[in-house]
Amino acid sequence: MMKELRKQLRLLRKSIDEKTRKEDGRKILHQCQKNKLFEGVKHIAIFIPNDGEIETEHTIKFLKDRGYFIYLPILVGEKLKFAEMGEHFRKNRFGIDEPMHTHIMDAEQIDLIFMPLVGFDKNKNRLGMGGGFYDKTLSFKLKSKNYHGPKLFGLAFDCQEVEYLDAQPWDVPVDGIVTPTRFLN
Repeated sequence: MMKELRKQLRLLRKSIDEKTRKEDGRKILHQCQKNKLFEGVKHIAIFIPNDGEIETEHTIKFLKDRGYFIYLPILVGEKLKFAEMGEHFRKNRFGIDEPMHTHIMDAEQIDLIFMPLVGFDKNKNRLGMGGGFYDKTLSFKLKSKNYHGPKLFGLAFDCQEVEYLDAQPWDVPVDGIVTPTRFLN
């Protein structure tokens, strides 16, 4: 059931043409600015799109130009750490580019994490690729209710919204979902 849904949503987001991707990438940045997501933060983790994920290039350029520290996820065992974006990359075991030779941070040290997703619902439940890497990495947020950082936002195309997702006890809730036309928080 979940596997089938994941497959459908991945095909759907892969079918979006290049022009729409670029436009939606711009609109995502606009939504983030409009909702003041960059205010009072310095260290921001984001992702480079893979498997049809939403375009982040406009947001990355904007953050770079304004002197934010930008990090990308790197796989360390079954969890993620965040490496500062630099010039050099290598592919991880899923074929995703990871920065090399740069400063590495734990999730706890990041102010704001933008997460990719496969699907989401109106209650801000997030469906990931199924590896559970973000959930394992961020599980400290479930253990401590008064833990402040990092703020978590999922980035998605509007077409990735589904009627209802079953939340699991290990799912780390996000603070919001940003799409080209909406901000759910």
